[in-house]
Amino acid sequence: MENANNMTRLQKLTFSAMVMALYIVALCLTSSFSFGAYQIRIATSLYALAYLFPFLVVPLGLANLLSNMLFGGFGVADTLGGFLVGATTAACIVLIRRKNWNRMLIAAPIVLVPGLGVATYLSYILAIPYPLMALNLCVGQLIPSAAGVALVKLLERARRPSAAAEHGGSC
Repeated sequence: MENANNMTRLQKLTFSAMVMALYIVALCLTSSFSFGAYQIRIATSLYALAYLFPFLVVPLGLANLLSNMLFGGFGVADTLGGFLVGATTAACIVLIRRKNWNRMLIAAPIVLVPGLGVATYLSYILAIPYPLMALNLCVGQLIPSAAGVALVKLLERARRPSAAAEHGGSC
């Protein structure tokens, strides 16, 4: 896997399109439990990729916007809100990387930004009190946040050369 700094514009654009498509497909496959008062939105685990590929902030926001347009039923608020939540979550993850904080903290924005942000408009649309809606959404984001941290760990491990390669062959 390439270092994000060494990728050309075309490679970044292609990679961004692939991640957006993956987000939309993941959301489509899990749409039965990705919308409503309880949301276990597995696709949001992909926000963690911004830790390794900071250029994904806007594409991840756009992926959320498009998926809400295609599969969501809450109109303009959910579409625009989805973009803002997606981009903000990914930007917070990039900040964690830039501040050189522990990558386990990636879980926090994946839980809190969608949980607290989406609740601001869904509580109104669904006529559910904000604290209850926020709690429901944050609980639903626990699985995607753990998956996001695991994804980053796995990809970082895959990027490191093996010990055998570093020492010029087999041990």
